[in-house]
This record gives sequence, structure tokens and C-alpha cells, in this order.
Amino acid sequence: MKYLWQLAEWPKFHWDKARLAESLAEARHRQGLLLGQMRALGFKLREEASLETLTADVVKTSEIEGERLSAAQVRSSIARRLGVDIGGLVHSDRNVEGIVEVALDATRNFDAPLTIERLFDWHASLFPTGRSGMKRISVAGWRRDATGPMEVVSGPMGKEKVHFVAPPAKRLDQEVKAFLNWFEGNNTIDAVLKAGVAHLWFVTIHPFDDGNGRIARAIADMALARSEQNSQRFYSVSSQIGIERDSYYDILERTQKNSLDITRWLLWFLACFSGAISNAQQTLESVMSKARFWEKHASQPLNQRQIKLLNKLLDGFEGKLTTGKWANIAKCSQDTAYRDILDLVDRGVLKRNNSRGRSTSYSLAEV
Repeated sequence: MKYLWQLAEWPKFHWDKARLAESLAEARHRQGLLLGQMRALGFKLREEASLETLTADVVKTSEIEGERLSAAQVRSSIARRLGVDIGGLVHSDRNVEGIVEVALDATRNFDAPLTIERLFDWHASLFPTGRSGMKRISVAGWRRDATGPMEVVSGPMGKEKVHFVAPPAKRLDQEVKAFLNWFEGNNTIDAVLKAGVAHLWFVTIHPFDDGNGRIARAIADMALARSEQNSQRFYSVSSQIGIERDSYYDILERTQKNSLDITRWLLWFLACFSGAISNAQQTLESVMSKARFWEKHASQPLNQRQIKLLNKLLDGFEGKLTTGKWANIAKCSQDTAYRDILDLVDRGVLKRNNSRGRSTSYSLAEV
């Protein structure tokens, strides 16, 4: 058994165009319909949809690698950079800021060339402390394989299963240059297929000590942004990969141990891409629902605390809203929080939930 990079014809990928034709046409059709819907929304709602999509994208691309980020911190970081008012920002950790920087650079600056320097900048943003967990890694530089070949393994110590062995470090300069020349070259491949090939190619090279998956997904997002000539993101392939995580790792491993005919990988990628677009309808409905809510209550004389907390409820408040949580978030007294809430209950904007006493909680009467 040989890995793709060990084959004599590497990296001359090929695929069966006839087998891909129907899936590609369907994916492109879905993509066009979604972009048409978004263009009809108006700038403010498009920005809101893009904010929600990017937040999910950043959170999920990290979860795939086993790192859980605060969605509130991610959303706040993106909103600040995009200039979107979300009714109060929260402090974001440096690791959150780093992955947000990569995601936004890949999509907002999609037309800028992808270079080795840019890849190094992305890697430095992902690992600002120079460590992956407790382990010191080579940052903004290729892996050195000082302790042996780069392997992707799973399982407990002593019973590890090797899923993939990457090309040796001495080949990385030429491997990455070949990849970048192809990515920036004037090839005739469909741009959505190019995103799938780019993802597979980069994770197969595996040039960094860590962060290869996240950077591969950022590169795919850049290719998709180029396919649309649009810096706003309205669907998240990373979120869909997170949903299909097991099948993702399975098809990736089988492809990397197979031949340079990557038809099956591209069929999987197109299905994942189409799934991401289908799930984007939920984001669209959420944005439209929020817009309808504020249109309905536009004439209500609300104070800034009430606006801030209502926006949090509309964005998906974690847990139950109580007087104590209101006071903590709005930075006011319990009495002020209770008056704010009671005022909204009296107007029919909020409703009391079934619990009473100290467990009394509130939710939106309708959205």
C-alpha cells in the first residue's frame, strides 16, 4: 500500500467528469439560488447572515480538531472586525482572534494571491504562543520531523492506529510550491471542484506540525469565495464537515491510500458542499425572523439594556434568562433588571416560563 504522495504520477489528480456532472450541476444550482436569495436581502441583512455563517464556520472548524471555542467570543470578534453592531461586544481570547483572522483573510481577501508567506502568517495566527496544547511546535515554518515521520494516528498510547504518513520534511518546499503554482495557475477546473482538490492536496502534503486541517478548510473557503467573486459567506462547509465528521475522516483516509483518481472524494465533497448550502437556509430564516421581530417592535420605546438582551435572546441565548442573568449581562441592579423584564412582559414581548419563585425564567413571547 502506498500513499498518494508516494505514487509515481503524484500529484496528477484525475477524475471521472461524467460521474461528477450531475452532482456538480446540482451543487452549482443550489449555490446560485442561495446567492440570489441573499442578494435580495439588502446589505444589512446580508452582513448579519455573513456574521452568523462565519461564527459557525470558525467554531466548527476548531471543533473538528478537538478545540472548543466560545461562540460568543467568536461572534464578537467577527462583528468588531466587520463593523456590525450586535448590541455589546465581549472580550475575545487570543486563540479566538487568531482563527478569526485566518477565516476573514481567506474570504475577505480571496482575490489576493496565496503565497508561502501568507500561509506562514495564517499559521502564526493559529498558534500565537508557539505551542499546540503543551507541545512546542514550529510556527510560521514547515515541520522538521525531528522526532520521526509526521503521522496521523488515533487510539490510546501503545495501541495507536496510523491513518496516514505525510511526505518527509525535506520535500515540503517543492511540494508546497507545486501546490501554490497549481492553485494560482490558469487551470480550467471548475472552481467548486478546485476547492475540493485543494483541500485534499493540502492535507496530504501536511506541511505544518499542527493546524493543517484548519488551513486546508480556509484554502477551500478561499476557492469557493473566488467561485462566487463574493467576500461574504452565507454557508459553512466546515460546519457540514463537523456534522459528517466520521464520514469525512473515513473518505479522506481511503482516498489518501488509494489512487490518483479522486472521483469518490470529489463526489463526497460535492455532497458536503450541497449539504452546507441546504443548512444555510436555517441561517437565512434566523436572520429574517430577527428582522421581522424588530420591524414589529420598531415603535416600542425600549432602553439600551432591553435592546441588548432581546438581541441576545434572538441570537440564541444559552440556558434560561433569569432576573439575575439580566442584571449580570446588563450590569444593573436586580431591581432594575426586574423592572426591565416586567415592562417587556406587560407589553407581550417576553413571557414567563412555567417555573416560579427563584427559578422564574423568561423567553420571547414570539419570534
